[in-house]
Amino acid sequence: MRYVTDEQSKRQYTEFLSRHERCNFQQSVEWARVKSNWKNEIILAEDLQGNITGGMSVLIRKIPFFGALMYSARGPVCDTHDEASLRQLVEGAELLAWKYNAMALRMEPDVSAGDGDFRAIMESLGCKVRDGSQHARDGIQPRSVFRLDIRGKSEEALMAGFSQKLRYNIRLAQRRGVVIREGTREDLKIFHALMTETARRDRFLARPLGYFERIWDEMGPGHMTLLLAYFQDEPIAGAIPIFYGDKTWYAFGASSDRHRSVMPNYLLQWEMIRRAAARGDGVYDLRGVLDNTDISNGLYLFKRRSGGHLHRFIGEVYAPYKPVIYRLYRLAERLYMSLRGKVLHTATPAKPALPAPESGMPRPLPWDMPSFSSTRAG
Repeated sequence: MRYVTDEQSKRQYTEFLSRHERCNFQQSVEWARVKSNWKNEIILAEDLQGNITGGMSVLIRKIPFFGALMYSARGPVCDTHDEASLRQLVEGAELLAWKYNAMALRMEPDVSAGDGDFRAIMESLGCKVRDGSQHARDGIQPRSVFRLDIRGKSEEALMAGFSQKLRYNIRLAQRRGVVIREGTREDLKIFHALMTETARRDRFLARPLGYFERIWDEMGPGHMTLLLAYFQDEPIAGAIPIFYGDKTWYAFGASSDRHRSVMPNYLLQWEMIRRAAARGDGVYDLRGVLDNTDISNGLYLFKRRSGGHLHRFIGEVYAPYKPVIYRLYRLAERLYMSLRGKVLHTATPAKPALPAPESGMPRPLPWDMPSFSSTRAG
């Protein structure tokens, strides 16, 4: 076991991550730089020949009154039945806990809910698993996501896998004249305006513009792009896909309430899927859906029409280094989230102003825009 400490070990880890079947952009060196308000450490597991067999990017943050919290989104990355690698990563995290005076390590791994072997190994290493339905809303990452297998498929094959309704809506957007344009860093202002209005209406907290600018600076152009949908030269929807290894994630999305009948969101999804297939990706990840997978869940229906499959994760795996303090922290966290939820569902924030158009830019929309299926990344 060792840690990433220099540029050479960063390159080695990045190469390992990019090729691994459980590759996730939230485990990358670049994403750790996006989360600049957290300290980052990366643990490596090795075989006897010194080859990397596993990795885990850990974000560390001091919590007032409680000590530090360590968090790994979609980590660890390894063969999840390889006890030797998992042991190295867990032991490496324990050493970090001593270094940073951490109360616990929280992991939300890319492991299926029914993987009993992984559960048994992690519990034998002193970790605990929180995956009951009562814990579903405690997680940071979505418990269930939709994934579309696009490996080696042509555009015709991909389109044929969509539902009839999805194909109709994509073609309707094309017939009505919706145009998808790749945005610039400056266009993040337009996207953020759409996202802020989406958050105001759907009552969640939107990230500040600076957060999306950090994603652009650290992930782009090799691992992200901004796509905006225009109708009659007005931006009416936007999305940020992030791509890493052989996967693309629909990371962030927002839209206007104007011209919803021209179906810009469907054309955006198709454009992201087309681009992912052209890159040679194997998986297009539409990100999270709620647990109620029935006709009342519009977001679920929207993503199901893609022909993808629902993937349920095991939930939170955690190592409590200071169990009593960590339990108190979780109680405080739940209380805070409950109070914040009540505030969001009773407050009516003022409508923000749109960014002024730059020379040569299309005129932005007025503010009467609701949401599209918004998702978040970490």
